[in-house]
Amino acid sequence: QVQLVESGGGLVQPGGSLRLSCVVSGSIFSIDTMGWYRQAPGKQREMVAAITRGGTTNYADSVKGRFTISRDGAKNTAYLQMNSLKPEDTAVYYCNAFLQAFGYWGQGTQVTVSS
Repeated sequence: QVQLVESGGGLVQPGGSLRLSCVVSGSIFSIDTMGWYRQAPGKQREMVAAITRGGTTNYADSVKGRFTISRDGAKNTAYLQMNSLKPEDTAVYYCNAFLQAFGYWGQGTQVTVSS
């Protein structure tokens, strides 16, 4: 059984910052790619950022230069540092981990950017 738990969401003013964390626990041999996705009301879930086991990163164009994904292999944890937040970043953010040929999802954490 593999579980993902996200934390770090909340309410922030435009221009502010938040740091999301995602801890993977359970029967883990090794984690391949980890990623962050988001889903705003009435919209499809979209990829925000991803990082491979080797450290290669990929970002959505809308967050390049503002968001940074990282991971700590020893802690089975991924992070998403979000700076210069905009109202359009408001969404539920989900962590995804691909391991043992299967993708797992967390329960999501709400990020609201509003004055």
